Amino acid sequence: MAITVRTFEKLGDAASAVMSDRGARFLAGGTLVMRAINEGDVAITTIVRTSDPALTQIRTAGARIELGAGVTMAQILANRDLAFLHPAARIVGGPAVRNMATVGGNLFAHAPYGDFTAALLALGATVSVSGGYSASDTPLDEFLSARDRGGTRGLVASVTLARPAAPDAFRFRKVSRVKPKGIAVLSIAALLPVAGGRIAGARVAYNGLSPAPMRARGVERALEGRSLDEAGIAPAIAACAEGISPSDDAIASAWYRREILPVHLKRLLLGQA
Repeated sequence: MAITVRTFEKLGDAASAVMSDRGARFLAGGTLVMRAINEGDVAITTIVRTSDPALTQIRTAGARIELGAGVTMAQILANRDLAFLHPAARIVGGPAVRNMATVGGNLFAHAPYGDFTAALLALGATVSVSGGYSASDTPLDEFLSARDRGGTRGLVASVTLARPAAPDAFRFRKVSRVKPKGIAVLSIAALLPVAGGRIAGARVAYNGLSPAPMRARGVERALEGRSLDEAGIAPAIAACAEGISPSDDAIASAWYRREILPVHLKRLLLGQA
């Protein structure tokens, strides 16, 4: 199977090349694309790359953080300003994978992968997509819906998110049977802003409980105005399975995922190990 490789200096040119060729795939870290090629995906006829430095930039000044789509998990772990994201980046494979796996690539990883995307979803991330010589910004949950409908066009340029107001306002938990880098049974991410001892504006996201990372909106509603203690989180635990559609696979059964979800959500909300 012959594959053409095209490299561009600018992201916009690379986006145009991908949009004009149905057999083209963009190559950044390669953790998804190279596996597809190695497994004989005949739909891939062209590999598109770019050397545009904008793709690997990290901007952390101010309340908003911008991560280029080509930023790797290793880069995130090396950046002190992104310490709140370290737990989510650290669980992406082993060191060799983290040196290659990118923020943008993780947005296209289907369950049981895509745990970092769940963290971004809880943080209210926005995705900037380059459509050649234009760009559009889309909330991550809308981007994921379009992805699963096959409606994404162009290349992901960057992801923007708000910095948590307090170090402990963002929490992440991955549940796996093999430590430290096993495939997730499920993962949970939560942004838990507190005002006057009460939750105000919680965002909770799951991965591994539906085809794509999802907002746990029932949990979010149940947490609003509550305290982070046993009594305060009880309604959220009761609502934790609302909207989920886990599957049976080689990692775990749908039954098992449903059974352990309330246990691990409770531990995350209470800040337990």
